[in-house]
Amino acid sequence: MRKQRGVTMIGWIFLLIPMAIVLYAALRAGPKYMDYYKAVTALKETATQLKSDETLTPQAIQAALERKFTAGYVDNVAPRDVQIQKGDNGWEMTIDYEDSTPLFGNLQLVMAFNKTVPIN
Repeated sequence: MRKQRGVTMIGWIFLLIPMAIVLYAALRAGPKYMDYYKAVTALKETATQLKSDETLTPQAIQAALERKFTAGYVDNVAPRDVQIQKGDNGWEMTIDYEDSTPLFGNLQLVMAFNKTVPIN
């Protein structure tokens, strides 16, 4: 009598289905994370551009953000959705939002994004 070695076809199915679901979810979430990183890059570039300006106002920050968002093709967050507030060390810009993408059927993947960038 020979010993059975290796993985059977049913074993492969049980291994590959969860891996395929995770890979599919990662493919669906990838563009949402790219949009988030474009928005964060626009915030950081705006902070670098405005850090030496002593006469900053929320309207001036908003206008600079709008230019960066337009140039950087940021579509998922509008400049008016960025919270601009005075912090201990100067002005701070915060994005805080949720985004979702459909997986299959009525199942969706929801992602929460939050980033604060100081202008100092």
